[in-house]
Amino acid sequence: MYLLEHDAKALLAAHGIAVPEGRLFERGAAVCGADLPPGPWIVKGQIAAGGRGKAGIVRKAATLQDVADHMRAIIGTAVRTGTVDAVRVERQVTGAEEAYFALLLDEGAGGVRVMLSEHGGMDVESLPREAIRSDVAAPEAGALAASVERLAATVAGAKAQALRDAGLRLARVFLEREALLVEINPLFVRPDGSWVAGDAKIIADDNALPRQEALRALVRERAGAYPDVARKEAHGFDYVVVDARGEIGLLTTGAGLSMMLIDELRAAGLKPYNFLDIRTGGLRGETRRLVQVLEWISEGRNVKVLLVNIFAGITELGEFSKLLVQALAAVPRLEMPVVARLVGNGLPAARAVLGAAGIALHTDLDDALAAVRAHLGN
Repeated sequence: MYLLEHDAKALLAAHGIAVPEGRLFERGAAVCGADLPPGPWIVKGQIAAGGRGKAGIVRKAATLQDVADHMRAIIGTAVRTGTVDAVRVERQVTGAEEAYFALLLDEGAGGVRVMLSEHGGMDVESLPREAIRSDVAAPEAGALAASVERLAATVAGAKAQALRDAGLRLARVFLEREALLVEINPLFVRPDGSWVAGDAKIIADDNALPRQEALRALVRERAGAYPDVARKEAHGFDYVVVDARGEIGLLTTGAGLSMMLIDELRAAGLKPYNFLDIRTGGLRGETRRLVQVLEWISEGRNVKVLLVNIFAGITELGEFSKLLVQALAAVPRLEMPVVARLVGNGLPAARAVLGAAGIALHTDLDDALAAVRAHLGN
């Protein structure tokens, strides 16, 4: 779960982390002076991605008119991850230098990677490797604190003090919230060593949400901002729009197999619309989940074909095929050809059921992709 900056900063503030005073404005909201902290301000488009400055959705504002103009220009902007639906307007931080601090779960290294630099800001990725200090520690408070102390000791002056204090505080947030990533860039450092989180990127572990009530409450309150996580909370399985312009709706089972299918499609020059991980055992005896998935897929404006890719284990394919035909009939607005690739127990029965519904059954992925291409006119 990639928290929008506004929510990430609210979470940090709840942990006593200093952040610039600011307010969220969603699509259609008007702004007046009473709504804002003292200026000058910075207007920041809220999307779950980095590179916002380079995308032109972070802009400085000296007057209320500037704020209003920037809000109108930014909200509705199409970016790589979708459309900007909200902005955070916050007080600019002045009289400070930029630094960088991050903690991320590094599975390859078998621990938490701690990174810091006395340089930060929009071009941090272009810094030479030696400009960013890095260490790996066990996901435990003492080990993280020792790592922060070692790295901060390589920096001089006020930034050393700020990075040490920030690192110790943020490590506690990382552990308590069971985060996958906590990144502050820029970390604004004042001459006296005090600091402010100028920007905040937090990625939470979806699997930890049952233990993280504050994050679950955030998802419930702002379901529109976190539709994929909200869907999983409400329905018990993963459904994610991976490309709003995608042409192929996917009805699939198994997280790994679904990701592999998406990779296969992209490698073949095709555009999948969604990721889905729904276990066939959860499809037995009723169509509710299938209908829900098909309704979501039907919302894709460019989706032209539905690809069903099912490896049946508990569920017999004949039974699944009957449920699929019933679900398709229950979602008449899903008017598109269906390509089915099924593997597992009950293939003869599935072939008969799908054949009666005018749906060809494939067992080979290449054959299924050829049928998809034919429907797309590729």
